[in-house]
Amino acid sequence: MDFADIGVMIIAGGKSSRMGQDKRFLTLDNCSLLELTLQKTAQQSFAERYLCAESSQAEGLAGLAGRYGLALVEDSRKGAGPLEGLRAGLACLKADYALALSCDMPLFGYEVLRPLLADVQGELAVIPVVKGRRQPLAGLYHRDLLPVVEAALQRGDYKIGQVIDSVPHKLVELPDTEAFFNVNRPADFRLVRGRLANDKRQVPLVTVAAPKSNTGKTTFIERLIPRLKEHGLRVGVVKGDCHGYDVDEEGKDSYRFKQAGADGVAVVSPEGYFIQQKTEQRASLMEIAGRLTDVDLVIIESRSHGTIPKISLWRGLGEVIADEDTVAIFSSGEHGTASLRQYDIDDAEGAAQLVCFLCGL
Repeated sequence: MDFADIGVMIIAGGKSSRMGQDKRFLTLDNCSLLELTLQKTAQQSFAERYLCAESSQAEGLAGLAGRYGLALVEDSRKGAGPLEGLRAGLACLKADYALALSCDMPLFGYEVLRPLLADVQGELAVIPVVKGRRQPLAGLYHRDLLPVVEAALQRGDYKIGQVIDSVPHKLVELPDTEAFFNVNRPADFRLVRGRLANDKRQVPLVTVAAPKSNTGKTTFIERLIPRLKEHGLRVGVVKGDCHGYDVDEEGKDSYRFKQAGADGVAVVSPEGYFIQQKTEQRASLMEIAGRLTDVDLVIIESRSHGTIPKISLWRGLGEVIADEDTVAIFSSGEHGTASLRQYDIDDAEGAAQLVCFLCGL
């Protein structure tokens, strides 16, 4: 079985209660979450395509459906959640099977679901499982599931998982992947914005920032580096310093060149090299980060000159940094910033896992 043999149902209800706004139209690089999903769908040769929404009158839905070749299908029951979207799609389906996919997984790619198609033997539902967690809104469903779904809705049972458990089904274990990362809350959206910013860079980077000195940026990075090394990663660090610096020792040749008036000095040895360069204006930390070679990621330590994705540290000194580039806060206490993922400032393993996600490593 291939994608050309089945249909696809994009489940895009629109309630978005945890986000606080219609997440279908949140934009990443000038493209909404929904359109990003439809673009990926258009690249596959599905036999049938449906966009299932609670209301077909929502602004922009008809235009998007038409642009990407999907039939727009409206829910019959309002407030019944994704199960009603699944019902609406199955009611239109002519092929035996269709994938049901939510529109809030910006890191998703259809290729990850090929194992679901490999060994179908008449089950009414084939569901991917990642790290022990089922993903019903990336599952494969048979059209004969329709009466079971309708009966559940009639009873007021709106949980897809209960419907799946009541019929012949198969669970397919998939490798650990970020493809199913859901954008349900503002904090999730910030994380994925940071990740996608790194996807466009040759070498990904993460900024570690704090509003005041003595917050512990250097200590935080010192603890983070060994954890990243345990993941097999090569780590570069760029530090911003407003006080100036001098990396050489008096008497060394490089020191003598500098004293003689050289505007730049480089020293190369079998173990590595360094460059000390005078500049008329402060160099961009990102520009310097781009000069590091043989590293898998770069950590930028800075108070105010970093860039997305930015990790904010806070120990009660100054105002918490929570600008649009900030994706998470590591703190020593509560500070009331609810729209960001929050960690304990000493959680080095949590920091390592977060950095790996943000860097796609």
